[in-house]
Amino acid sequence: MSPASGGRARRHVDEVPDVPDVAQEPSRSGAPDEPAAHEPWPRGLSRRASMRISDVLAALQIEFPAVTPSKLRFLEEQGLVEPVRTPAGYRQYSPADIERLRFVLRQQRDRYMPLRVIGERLAALDAGEEDEPTSRARLAATDGVLQRADERVGAAALAQESGVEAEFVAELVAAGVLVARPGGTFEPWAREVVTTAAALAEHGIDVRHLRQFRQAAERQADLVDQVVAPWRGQRNASSRAHAATLAAELGELCARMHTALVRAAVTDVAP
Repeated sequence: MSPASGGRARRHVDEVPDVPDVAQEPSRSGAPDEPAAHEPWPRGLSRRASMRISDVLAALQIEFPAVTPSKLRFLEEQGLVEPVRTPAGYRQYSPADIERLRFVLRQQRDRYMPLRVIGERLAALDAGEEDEPTSRARLAATDGVLQRADERVGAAALAQESGVEAEFVAELVAAGVLVARPGGTFEPWAREVVTTAAALAEHGIDVRHLRQFRQAAERQADLVDQVVAPWRGQRNASSRAHAATLAAELGELCARMHTALVRAAVTDVAP
């Protein structure tokens, strides 16, 4: 997630009707494993590790299109999941591991929780101090259409999907509110920027007024960059995954701070 995407693309999450829930598959013996007396969360799911990283990605990318092998390795280093290592050193995951990863990724995406707090929640779940029901894999979608992390659109398609004239998108680009990728395409979050800008325009807040929003977002992104830079500069994949996770967390916190401050300021405006 880009911290500068204050209008992050809003996604409606729908259940997948015909996709099997990998986290609730029985073990290879045909029956679920018996839960141990002090079994860590999630309980009652198979802990038979037989899935490779590619299998894990296939299961998780239904709901989390941007998840990568580096991300999985980083979460392992943070102690949030513990795959089994084969004698040759390959990682293998169980259905219970999949559910644990799904929990971590949802807490990050939906509740903006830092990994330290997520780790504390998992520890409480493992100890039986809290309970969290397992749930089916969900499809990350916008209006029922699968939303991929790398899905970009051109200016004409962006205007059509946002319900505005192409000239309005061109004005946003000219004002620097929207920045096109090489080739003239836009990131998925651009839709939210366009639709929000159009709603503001209906109240007389035109494109030139939106420059200050972009400038504020860029200043916040600079702050995030200062924190993330030491991790991003390292060559190993784990550090880069940590940088991406940290940037996403800080970006969400900056967005929440901005929203809270605007709401507080608006209360003084209302009669």
